[in-house]
Amino acid sequence: MIKKVIQGTHVPAKLWLDRIENSCLEQVINLASLPFVFKHVAIMPDAHAGLGMPIGGVLATKGVVIPNAVGVDIGCGMCAVKTNIHASNADPTRLKRVLKGIRERVPLGFDHQQEPVDEKYLPDVDMETLPFLKNKRNACLMQIGTLGGGNHFIEIQKDTQTGEVWVMLHSGSRNVGLNVAKHYGAVAKYWCQKWYADTCEGLEFLPIETAEAKDYFKEMNFCVEMAFQNRRAIMDRVKEALCDVFPDVTFEPTINIAHNYAAWEHHYGQNVIVHRKGATRARAGEIGIIPGSMGTKSYIVEGLGNKESFMSCSHGAGRAMSRTAALKNLSLADEARMMDEQGIVHGLRRGGLDEAPSAYKDITEVMANQTDLVRPLVELAPLAVLKGD
Repeated sequence: MIKKVIQGTHVPAKLWLDRIENSCLEQVINLASLPFVFKHVAIMPDAHAGLGMPIGGVLATKGVVIPNAVGVDIGCGMCAVKTNIHASNADPTRLKRVLKGIRERVPLGFDHQQEPVDEKYLPDVDMETLPFLKNKRNACLMQIGTLGGGNHFIEIQKDTQTGEVWVMLHSGSRNVGLNVAKHYGAVAKYWCQKWYADTCEGLEFLPIETAEAKDYFKEMNFCVEMAFQNRRAIMDRVKEALCDVFPDVTFEPTINIAHNYAAWEHHYGQNVIVHRKGATRARAGEIGIIPGSMGTKSYIVEGLGNKESFMSCSHGAGRAMSRTAALKNLSLADEARMMDEQGIVHGLRRGGLDEAPSAYKDITEVMANQTDLVRPLVELAPLAVLKGD
């Protein structure tokens, strides 16, 4: 439910959370003061400060696109697959074998492929029409099927009600999307300076009728599709690793969602560009994925189509502390013990403390704050987690 309404100089911002850090609040006010923002700004319950715009923000605009309101990991999102494995058969020994098989198949962290992946995973787009990416076909093929670092993960989970095992993963468009974001962020900044545009650092924009904005949209959409194909390729390798350990395993269709993109949508009677930066679309009846941390629950949800959130919901639990603060203040022993006591196979190391459970908000509170946005369908608890750090 909406917890706060904050007035910018142009429109209000509606917040689905009680507590918000000062740096994030400042960014919210900046968004609500932009002259081209439409109706209001929607801030999801997992929100925290990002570059220019909060992660967990939804921004509808008239006539402009803002590269930093999409973010640097264009198309980043989630995949989830239900299996016929029961958690009673997924003991730690078997799970460790599965994780070993995944590591042998999926490059983690900053690693890329040693050989280009099959071109079936490449988005079906003529790359010659993409001004920035047209010579980067091979770079795409070397990065598809790789997890990345930071908060990207592969988890094996169980349905807390039925014990059925699921696979969930989080990844995006990798270095390709990062470079597209940086390029068009710089283009937007250059033109805003040329136009003497009055905007905040990180919120530079491109008028949608310009060639630069049209190019950004084309290349952003390519990266959204590439991110999906990346998750598809990773999931295929995870399935192979599961088949090695559970020969009779079967898989249901994949659920896939993105949470970093911009798209033309119809809201409040008008066509607008909705930017979701760390936010998931949640139209009525739409199936989504909201992960917690590596030591907490995750959820398969159904969207309720709430108009005030521009039919959106949170993309996860959201950070409770910065990476620097987590590395400085969290205890490896305490965080590992928290997961060990739940029987989670994890391999947490000191360098990964910025992704430890206590670095994130309470997913139970986050879910309670968005009962008007989504309805939980499946509650999932982690059995084993693999990070890209």
